[in-house]
Amino acid sequence: MAGLPQLTDEQRRQALVKAGEARRARAEVKELLKMGSLTVAELLERADGDEILARMKVLAVLESLPKLGKVKARRTMEEIGISESRRLRGLGAQQRSTLVSRFG
Repeated sequence: MAGLPQLTDEQRRQALVKAGEARRARAEVKELLKMGSLTVAELLERADGDEILARMKVLAVLESLPKLGKVKARRTMEEIGISESRRLRGLGAQQRSTLVSRFG
């Protein structure tokens, strides 16, 4: 079993900064979804060109939508045929179109 890579203090600091930026970007998107300022269709379009957004889990996106909690989000994903661990970049064309038609 391979061990963790040995990073210098500077590399570790850079990785922490990068991870913090990614968390902030994802939190901002989730807040926009919650407020209704951003639609699922717009998010999918943005995710095509943004690596950070492409790595968001579909479940987290759906849970951020207004009037859609954890249970409904999971049920919706099951109906569409999306795994709970699926990320935005991993969605198929049919899954994307179904999400857009249901949630705009």
